[in-house]
Parts: sequence; structure tokens; C-alpha cells
Amino acid sequence: MVPLSHYLILSGILFTVGVVGVLISRNAIVIFMAIEVMLNAVSLTLVAFSQQTGSPAGQVFVFLVMTIAAAEAAVGLAIIIVIFRSRESVNVDEVNLMKW
Repeated sequence: MVPLSHYLILSGILFTVGVVGVLISRNAIVIFMAIEVMLNAVSLTLVAFSQQTGSPAGQVFVFLVMTIAAAEAAVGLAIIIVIFRSRESVNVDEVNLMKW
């Protein structure tokens, strides 16, 4: 059996990679992928604690996180497509929605 600390370390590394991806990247699609990595890190933590305590509550919250992630991906990609069609770029530095 793998100890809880290994799951938490892996989750922390994944979350850190996601935060670095959000802060460094200027491509909107890469930023959304980094947010998905952060959500997966949180899901891993919830499942690990659920396994440790023997309660299914963490796994129920993971389904909630997965639902939110799917909605975020659908809405976010739709917005990115609209911005790309109007500006021909998904670079967040070049996109200024206040000026048309």
C-alpha cells in the first residue's frame, strides 16, 4: 500500500506545475490546460484523503470537480474560438477585449 504522503507530494508537484504554467504561459490554451492540471491535483488529494479515512465523501467531491472542469473547458474553449476568429491570436498579451 502506498502511503498518503506519496500522494500528497505528487499532488503538490502537479499543482505547482499548473501554477507555473498559468503564470509563465501567454497562450490561452496552455493556460486552460494548466488549470486542468491543478484541478486534477486537487482531485488526487481528495481521493487520497478519502481512501485514508475510508469515507466516500472525497470521491463524491471529485465528481463535482470533474463536472466543473468539463464546464470550464467547454465555456473556455468556446471563448477562445470566438477570440481567435476575431483577433487571429490566442496570445493573452495581444487580446484586449475592451478595444474593438
